[in-house]
Amino acid sequence: MSGTHARKLHPLFATALACAATIGLAVSWPENARSQETNFAGSIQTNYLWVATDDNARAQTFDGFTNELSLKAAVDLDDHISANVKVCYGCHGIEVDMAFVDLRVVDQLSFRVGRFNPAFGDFPLRHDPANHRTADKPLPYDMGRMLRMREWNMGVLPSPYVDQGLEVNGSHWFGQVVQLDYAAHVVSGLRSGAEDVDLDWMMSRSVYYIDQNSEPAFGGRLAVTLDMSAFAVMTLGSSAMWGHSDPDRKRSYAIVGLDAYLRVADVELRAEYLVRRQQMAMHDPDERFRYGPSEGEDGYDDFFLKDGFYVEATSPVPMLDRLELVGRFDGLRRVGNVLVNSPLRYRSAVLRYTAGVNIVFDASVRLKLSGEFYDFTDFDDEIVANAGVVAAF
Repeated sequence: MSGTHARKLHPLFATALACAATIGLAVSWPENARSQETNFAGSIQTNYLWVATDDNARAQTFDGFTNELSLKAAVDLDDHISANVKVCYGCHGIEVDMAFVDLRVVDQLSFRVGRFNPAFGDFPLRHDPANHRTADKPLPYDMGRMLRMREWNMGVLPSPYVDQGLEVNGSHWFGQVVQLDYAAHVVSGLRSGAEDVDLDWMMSRSVYYIDQNSEPAFGGRLAVTLDMSAFAVMTLGSSAMWGHSDPDRKRSYAIVGLDAYLRVADVELRAEYLVRRQQMAMHDPDERFRYGPSEGEDGYDDFFLKDGFYVEATSPVPMLDRLELVGRFDGLRRVGNVLVNSPLRYRSAVLRYTAGVNIVFDASVRLKLSGEFYDFTDFDDEIVANAGVVAAF
């Protein structure tokens, strides 16, 4: 093999070797030194997406068959220390989704160090396909399956958002009904290039997991749960994160989110809202941007707003335990100046309506069937069908 090819393949082999070595170490750990408990888990989803209204849908999304795979190894070293490694595979290739150590002092205080999913919102807690009921993710958290994904640059905060750093978290019960959960993190942060007008999600999934601006970003989540098990369970949460995205630390982003969950008997309701304020590089604005000066710096606003929401309901079919109904209503909106070659306008939006049924073969395997209607302000409306099989093990 030539030196050039060796250099190209080396990061992939290094990642796979590190993951294999970690899992192998957990398996081969001597009995007299082995942790109290070793857990292996995973999930896989194979889905087929068909855009009924577009014969050339590959130009706007990843249609046809796609696959999502996650493999996780967790080792409890003692009552207070655990280590986790998780590998995922999807349209982006192989990625390390987790590689961290948890140091639990008490239930109310734990430290997480390494590469992990920083706490934000409700959906990222269940982003693996075996943990949510639709074949794709809600639009605010979309990572490449929505229609017109390139024009929209995906969602507000594509999930899973993975980063490296430190998180402090904990949980405390007030009596038997009220639970308070909190998390605060300091991480490398989301990224963009020196002249970008939006975040560059590929930079966050680079094989070189480094902080390109040498400055941390900050964020966290606070949630309150009312556990009235005999009747219902309800959770209300709020999240936020802030940082600079560019190498020169001149352009900031701020994301705020609200989430709610309600379960009554076997019926579950979920809702979230996210908004991101994103500063843009303003190099030569008269040539780069479609819309003229406003009241911002140098006559131009140097930021845009992107927000999104989803409302989702799931319910088993009475007397048909193997059938589960799913309904979802979600949307995205962008407000702000755009590049001259962008198909979006100063105010652009998309709404999506999803209805589906899941066939549950057992607790670990289900067939997901759904239909979606996209209502765009800037493109033709589209009809989409999804059929996928998901398994957890």
